[in-house]
Amino acid sequence: LTHLAWLSHKQVLGAWYGVEVVLAAAHVNAGAQGEAGGLGNTTVGPLILQWREHRVLGMAIDQRVVADFDLPTGQYSRTSNVNLGGNAFTFHPYYAITAFPAKRIETSWRVHYLWNSTNNNPPIITGAQSTQAGQAIHFNATVAYNLCKGLWVGSNGYYLKQITDGKIDAVALRNSPEQVGAIGPGMLWNSGSWFFFANAYQEFGAQNRATGHKLVLRVEKTFK
Repeated sequence: LTHLAWLSHKQVLGAWYGVEVVLAAAHVNAGAQGEAGGLGNTTVGPLILQWREHRVLGMAIDQRVVADFDLPTGQYSRTSNVNLGGNAFTFHPYYAITAFPAKRIETSWRVHYLWNSTNNNPPIITGAQSTQAGQAIHFNATVAYNLCKGLWVGSNGYYLKQITDGKIDAVALRNSPEQVGAIGPGMLWNSGSWFFFANAYQEFGAQNRATGHKLVLRVEKTFK
């Protein structure tokens, strides 16, 4: 993933206005099911609102609202068992907040809503004329301690709950909604304008989907 975000010096509703884009590329090997490589869906965020830090109940608070759209630019074929794109649009706005309840302790939360459009050209193996994934809510959360200058360590997790049934040919698939949670250790090291993240997760409580281990590494740089 390559994530680019820009904030203006101008304000809307008391917040700095900005935009973002996330470009995805991958190579997936699914064994006997086949493999695929190339570009995934492109995420475009035409609206970022980042508010200035303020204090609530003695805590420093940072808040952000973002409206993101996934565009169906990813590699997709009706005849392939492995696709990098879903051939559908996605709308997933979110609200993010970071609070500092004590000098060296922080907690961050990001709550998403997810809506998927209809795929009118679904994989042939489905035997369907259209498919549509259900709506979902999900969140990410962290709690971290500032161990020393620039280094934060703690725990992180996420939870996803599908709140409506998926559909095939506009007919709801009963008992199909997915659910999964995850928790694990995480760390952030900051050096000047560079930020280095490492987050590990063990998934649990899955319904209608597989579970596994995940390791996410991220490098971030800010520009002025």
